[in-house]
Amino acid sequence: MSQSIIKEKSFAFAVRVINLFKFLKEEKKESVLSKQILRSGTSISANVREAQQAESKADFVHKLHIALKETAETGYWLELLLAGKFINKSQFDSLNKDCEEILKILTAIIKTTKSKKLSTLNS
Repeated sequence: MSQSIIKEKSFAFAVRVINLFKFLKEEKKESVLSKQILRSGTSISANVREAQQAESKADFVHKLHIALKETAETGYWLELLLAGKFINKSQFDSLNKDCEEILKILTAIIKTTKSKKLSTLNS
């Protein structure tokens, strides 16, 4: 169940990041930061999708760890966009809330998968 939730939420977040990219390029005439957040923000769902095709539990966890790192990086770019006044507090709060939720879900899936793997090894 969590895997489909993370798949849906990360995809919806990627769409929001694409729209943010368009806004930054068209309205703010910003190109450097917008490309960075586009790359990291869309990479999250790409890595979640890759994890679904993992060859093993270790590969699954590894792909989700990459998604986790990309989520943290996306949070950084959001903070920088806010500090640089490219987005307002309301835009930041909305996007950052989704980013933090994805971070929590990924962390929970990774922990659960690792604990199941350990309990299988100890049995």
